[in-house]
Amino acid sequence: MSSPDRLAGIFTPNIVPLDERGDINEPELRRYVDWLIDRGVHGLYPNGSTGEFTRFTADERRRIIEIIADQTRGRVPILAGAAEANVKETVQACEHYHSLGCRAVAIVSPFYYKLTPAGVYAYFKEIADHSPIDITLYNIPLFASPIDVPTVQRLAEECPRVVAIKDSSGDLPHMMRMIAAVRPLRPDFAFMTGWDAALMPLLLVGCDGGTNATSGVVPEITRKLYDLTIAGKIDEARDLQYRLLPLFDTMLYSAEFPEGFRAGVSLRGFHTGAGRQPQSPAQQQSLVKLRDQIQCLLAAEGFVDEPVGGCPAGESLDSEKIARIVQGVVGELKRRGIA
Repeated sequence: MSSPDRLAGIFTPNIVPLDERGDINEPELRRYVDWLIDRGVHGLYPNGSTGEFTRFTADERRRIIEIIADQTRGRVPILAGAAEANVKETVQACEHYHSLGCRAVAIVSPFYYKLTPAGVYAYFKEIADHSPIDITLYNIPLFASPIDVPTVQRLAEECPRVVAIKDSSGDLPHMMRMIAAVRPLRPDFAFMTGWDAALMPLLLVGCDGGTNATSGVVPEITRKLYDLTIAGKIDEARDLQYRLLPLFDTMLYSAEFPEGFRAGVSLRGFHTGAGRQPQSPAQQQSLVKLRDQIQCLLAAEGFVDEPVGGCPAGESLDSEKIARIVQGVVGELKRRGIA
């Protein structure tokens, strides 16, 4: 039997609002946490890629979790990003987040240095042997050493603390191979997708939920998509997945990640501030145009008003458009070397 405590549902990899000095805007972060919970997300995932964890200091990362844990007050579980520069500091972060009552930590595979599968295994095994809190492996081959199926299987077999994997590759067959290899051995092991464009199909092949950046902008849609899919209402879920796709694509590909998602959150009424990555004048101009595009997509769903200049007329989702969408997704997967 699967464990009732298994990670499941939509966990939001939240951005961190910043003030005019570029510091953590604590009141706005607390307001954002309440808003996400009120709109039905199952959990929060601070210090993830969308939260720009590499652009904060170690002390700031801890402070972000402290604020969110205090504001959440146990209403939803917290999956805390705990990756630091080395194993020793990562274990210390695990200890601190455990003391705050977090449900689990997420630890990205080592980045910068490219490691073999043996190196990836050794890294996670050392952390798992010393962590007081459950661990979610974080596979994001775009930014870090990939975690292959045999490594996931070995860690799941040998490390009771390793309870889940968050996979952001967007590779559906890879997820299926992981589920087939691990679930018979560890029914309590959770599989979470970080690829919003394929949330529905990944849920259908056995994923337990997702850590989806769009849930930080349109939690209402992402939660509904999860509920419809789990309930077996496939036609409705498919329609919603297609409606979510252009918003995800626009926020992800039209600006340097995660600026599109920061713009989306600001359009939902939050003072997000500027990100910590400096922007050139040309980039700043592009962000203004992107904001209008995102606003039009949000307006089409009834969340905001159209921009002052209006929006282009919507086009129907005919077979030709669906083919273009599929070709775009396949092209992106090929660019990543996974299709």
